[in-house]
Amino acid sequence: MAPKSDSVEGIVLNFVNEQNRPLNSQNVADSLQKFNLKKSSVQKALDALADSGRISSKEYGKQKIYLARQDQFDIPNSEELSRMKEENAKLQQQLEEQKRAISEVEGEIKTLQSNLTLEQIRAKEAKLKMEVEEMEDKLNNLRGGVTLVKFEDRKVVEEMYSDRINQWRRRKRIFKDLWDAITENLPKDLKEFKEELAIEYDEDVGVSFQSLCDLMQHRKKRARCQ
Repeated sequence: MAPKSDSVEGIVLNFVNEQNRPLNSQNVADSLQKFNLKKSSVQKALDALADSGRISSKEYGKQKIYLARQDQFDIPNSEELSRMKEENAKLQQQLEEQKRAISEVEGEIKTLQSNLTLEQIRAKEAKLKMEVEEMEDKLNNLRGGVTLVKFEDRKVVEEMYSDRINQWRRRKRIFKDLWDAITENLPKDLKEFKEELAIEYDEDVGVSFQSLCDLMQHRKKRARCQ
């Protein structure tokens, strides 16, 4: 008589047949914890099923292994195995195609998530419009001849600039006097001597002292004309 499906033996038998692989009592007890079965009850059911011939068992030392009876399963012939392999290959191909499709969809989702929302686009548009309006106001002020720098601030900068130019001119004159005195009776080539001392003139580094002086004079002339 077959055990009831909801009895301990029925639950254990169904599990062993479903797994159809070698199992010990611990494997079965761990897998059937959802049924609140104790290991002792599982062990008892396994032994009873083995004794009644419903499952197979074999001892390996101190451990006992249980396995579903193989004569209850339909064993496919070579043609059926070939067909099953072909179907498995088709299913594997379909699985790969599904994986690729899922990957593409996930990529599209990430792209969409990285894009700005309509609300964010509107906020950015409003900010850019405000920046454009501010720049247009500044441009209109410049076109209209509005002075953007206060007279006091400009005067401070001009005085500082003039002071630096005067210091530069004075130091150039001091250097020239010293250089002329040192090299007056020097037998060496002056160009080679200058290179030995690593001395560089303004022109050697692309600086025109006169153009900077002219810039200041030009600024003064403009100020008198205004």
